[in-house]
Amino acid sequence: MIVVASANGAVGIPAAMAVLRDGGSALDAVEAAVRVVEDNPDDHTVGYGGYPNVLGEVELDASIMEGATRRAGAVGAVRGYRHPITLARRVMEALPHVLVVGDGAARLADGMGMVKEDLLTDAARRTWQQGLEGTLDPTTPMAEWLHRIGRLATDPEHVAGTVNVIAHDAAGHLAVAVSTSGAAWKHPGRLGDSPMIGAGNYADDRYGAAACTGWGELAIRAGTARMVVEGMRRGLSVEAACVEALHDLAHLGGIDPATVLMHVVAVDAVGRHCAATTRRGWEYAHQTEAMAEPTVGPRLVVELAGGAS
Repeated sequence: MIVVASANGAVGIPAAMAVLRDGGSALDAVEAAVRVVEDNPDDHTVGYGGYPNVLGEVELDASIMEGATRRAGAVGAVRGYRHPITLARRVMEALPHVLVVGDGAARLADGMGMVKEDLLTDAARRTWQQGLEGTLDPTTPMAEWLHRIGRLATDPEHVAGTVNVIAHDAAGHLAVAVSTSGAAWKHPGRLGDSPMIGAGNYADDRYGAAACTGWGELAIRAGTARMVVEGMRRGLSVEAACVEALHDLAHLGGIDPATVLMHVVAVDAVGRHCAATTRRGWEYAHQTEAMAEPTVGPRLVVELAGGAS
């Protein structure tokens, strides 16, 4: 048994491992881990305390997928409910849909008895206000205002945060969960890769599972999470599959490969794992059943402009 997560998911790994050690499923484990992160006000990229959109509204996205059946559920642009991962699981298990967004997702949350609350913390509000300083001047030309907002929404310090958790349970099943508040200062209603099955999240017990965080629009265009799993289907090791999927991003038009910020975590069908990134300095966390606590370490670096290292 193993749980692998983005570095910010380390706080939730003990909850996931407790589920697995009690005989619980990979699906239960990843949901438990992500809920801990969604509750953390110090993590401004997920759940309560997440950075808001350009209007100052916290909008949350999440997805969950089980590898045994490839059932999946996802929600997007959820306002006022801090646990979109549980909402995503309800979509998977109770509705004939995969993705529900906006008011429809909020209606589902209300029907589940979720408590509606203000998710914008003082710390997140201060960052939002500082970023917008000067952009709301009514005399500023619209083209200039949109340019400023677009630049803020791709700020690498605030765009890359998402929690990814993958679990491999005692029965050999895989599950993946992803949750995010999305890019800070994003346009209202913007969805990144996190709620997109195949882009930010994919699991198939036969081959492996993967999840992404970073520049979500690129993962959507390339189908990055699905591409990692497809690489394992073709016989690549989990490391080689991650490297191949990240290198593929360099071939997308309209971007400078040197500016791409993307991270992946992956686990193969027997529990071997890898975490990779296009930038140095990023970490990930993992814990096996033999470990007393999670460990955090560096990711494999894949330099798009100059090969892998």
